[in-house]
Amino acid sequence: MKVDIELLKEFEKTIDTLHPEKGKMPIKILGYGEISLVFEIVDDPLKLAYKRIPIFDTEEQVKRHIWAYNAYCRILQNEVGLKLPDHAAVWFKDHKGKIQFYCVQEKILPESVGNDVIHVVSDDEVLKLIYLAMKEMKKVWTYSRNNKKIDLGLDGQISNFAVINFDPNNPKITDNTELLYLDTSTPMLRINGAEAMEAVLFLKSAPSFLRFLLKALFLEETVGRYYDWRKVSIDLIANFYKEQKPELIPDLINLVNKFFEEEASEFEIEPITKEEVDKYYQSDKNMWELFQKVRKFDRFLKTKIFKKQYEFYLPGEIKR
Repeated sequence: MKVDIELLKEFEKTIDTLHPEKGKMPIKILGYGEISLVFEIVDDPLKLAYKRIPIFDTEEQVKRHIWAYNAYCRILQNEVGLKLPDHAAVWFKDHKGKIQFYCVQEKILPESVGNDVIHVVSDDEVLKLIYLAMKEMKKVWTYSRNNKKIDLGLDGQISNFAVINFDPNNPKITDNTELLYLDTSTPMLRINGAEAMEAVLFLKSAPSFLRFLLKALFLEETVGRYYDWRKVSIDLIANFYKEQKPELIPDLINLVNKFFEEEASEFEIEPITKEEVDKYYQSDKNMWELFQKVRKFDRFLKTKIFKKQYEFYLPGEIKR
């Protein structure tokens, strides 16, 4: 994939993480994650989607992550059989000598992303979409189950899938619908039990005074849950609270449990209960709300008190 690194270097010179769309180089926000932002640069003739991840201090760190990213994408696409957008990972040193890292993808139709699709198709088609996502996930866990050296994880939230050839003017999900998997910037890849990426670096988006505590209490559990298909499925279902479609959760639980029983029986996965989903979502909601409040306080300290640049984009108010 062709990426204009000089364009990104110019972008970094006038970046505005507080008001991202008001920087000197105009951008259009395509989506927010909990710790990152996906955007396009308005005047970019290549029309790409960029995810900026400013967590690296050394060339060794960023080169390791790119190696893990490339290995993860290659395995998902060539060995597991998932469909991915065209993609690349690039890094450079900005005008201040700091390392900047970007994951880059071809820009897809925003309306085709799963968390938009579920609001424009029928409830039956939403269930069909989740069934198709479960089939894609089965490919991942089947690969790991049959591989003694490599273990793969995945973030299965519906916002990480996009519908191929989606028509916003005639939105529909059919048995023949095919999906793209989007979220490869955090390579969930273990080789002989060891993480290919240096997961602790992702704590850099947290205030420095919290990192040791987060590492000790949450890092292993947070990363580890993406290697557990049952926990990933609970997260997928629970996210429908955030998507303001709680009425679908009982049907989603039934669908996922039926899938585990009939199409993935070899994994011997215990049925998911609504109590588990509710408890998980409340815990996850509380954690992220607290995390964002602390990050906003950290941003205030750095920008207003110490007059420094805050490196990370923070999402606005998230309706949960």
